[in-house]
Amino acid sequence: MATSNQNAQQMPNEHLHELFVDELKDILGAEKQLLKGLKKLSKAAENDQLKKAFDEHYNQTEGQIERLKEVFASLGIPARGKKCKAMEGLLEEADEIIESFEGDPALDAALISAAQKVEHYEIASYGCLVTFAKLMEHTEAEQLLQETLDQEKQTDTLLTEIAINGVNESAS
Repeated sequence: MATSNQNAQQMPNEHLHELFVDELKDILGAEKQLLKGLKKLSKAAENDQLKKAFDEHYNQTEGQIERLKEVFASLGIPARGKKCKAMEGLLEEADEIIESFEGDPALDAALISAAQKVEHYEIASYGCLVTFAKLMEHTEAEQLLQETLDQEKQTDTLLTEIAINGVNESAS
C-alpha cells in the first residue's frame, strides 16, 4: 500500500501510518456529522442542563475539528474527512430515539443514552489515535489528539452526572 507521506518510511512503527491517516479521516468525518446531530439533540432535550451540555459540546466539537486540521497539517497532508458509517448509525439511532420518546418523560434519559454511545465511540477512536501517534513519535499530533480525548471523557462524565442528578429519576 502506498503511503500518504513520503517521510513515513523514516518514522518508527511506519506500518501504522496508513491506518493512522485513515482513522484521522474517519474521525474528522464523524465530528462533522456530529455537529448536525448535536443540534437535533439540543432541540429535542427538555432538561435545561442537558440542552446546555449539548450546546457546549457543539462548540467543543467545532474546536475539535480545527484541532484535527492541525493534526493533518503537522503530518503534512490535506485535512480530508470521509463519511463515518459508525457515526451515521449512532446518529440514526438518536433520531429514532427522538421520534420514539417525543413527549415521553424518559426522553432526556434516552437522549443521554444515545449521546453517551457517541462519546464512547469517540473515546475509543481518539484513544487509538493517541496511541498510534505516540508509537510513530508524532508528538504534536499526540498532544492535540490527547486534548480532544480528554474533552470527550469530560463530556461523557458530565452526561453521567446529568443523568444521575435528576434526569433518570424524573424519567421514572
